Amino acid sequence: MSVVQVMGGGKFGGNLAADRTPFYGIRLPDEVKKSIAILKQIDQDSFRKILKLVVQYLETGVIEEEQFLKMTSAKLTEDNLRILFAALMMLLRSALRQPTLKSEVFVEDLKQIKYPEQVIVDLNSAAFGSRRIVLDRCAMDQRVRLPQLDNMRWRVDVIISNSSLHRVLEPSILMEMKLSDGSIKTFEVPASKFHELRYSVTSVLKEMQDLEKRNILKMKT
Repeated sequence: MSVVQVMGGGKFGGNLAADRTPFYGIRLPDEVKKSIAILKQIDQDSFRKILKLVVQYLETGVIEEEQFLKMTSAKLTEDNLRILFAALMMLLRSALRQPTLKSEVFVEDLKQIKYPEQVIVDLNSAAFGSRRIVLDRCAMDQRVRLPQLDNMRWRVDVIISNSSLHRVLEPSILMEMKLSDGSIKTFEVPASKFHELRYSVTSVLKEMQDLEKRNILKMKT
């Protein structure tokens, strides 16, 4: 069965608030702008095959070049195919990055950029259909992220004298961080800055505790 399923019939109706930011951001990507004219040149079956490839790429992160180029035709050049593929990828990724995004908001934003109605139906099905959980997990696995902190060690050193042979006797904290990618970072923190850090962390923790005590944040059971 195709990964792209068509939702029930009926025209989209209603008009959502116009003062919010669209799900794709403040600025419409250039590829999405160009894709509007391209979508008018291809039939529904060709579009669904391309959308199926987009969903496959979102799930696996891999797509064969030969499989991709099979989508070209007299009405769809390779350049236009790449533009359309990139546009659909951007729209679906933007939707998947927003777990609170509602289907009706997604639909309304696509209507505003003049996407064809049947294209909106298929995109909505791909973004909010039964495969949403799979696509969400794949989007999380493939996202670009910085290494995480695995372990941290520290010790206190005392500088007895500087290069001018002046006695200093100033303590400093030597920090060693081990990251999830296996790399090790070391840096030195003066005692004064370390105390500033302690004070800032304590202040933030106190503010969080004060907020938790407010009635507005208490959930009734």
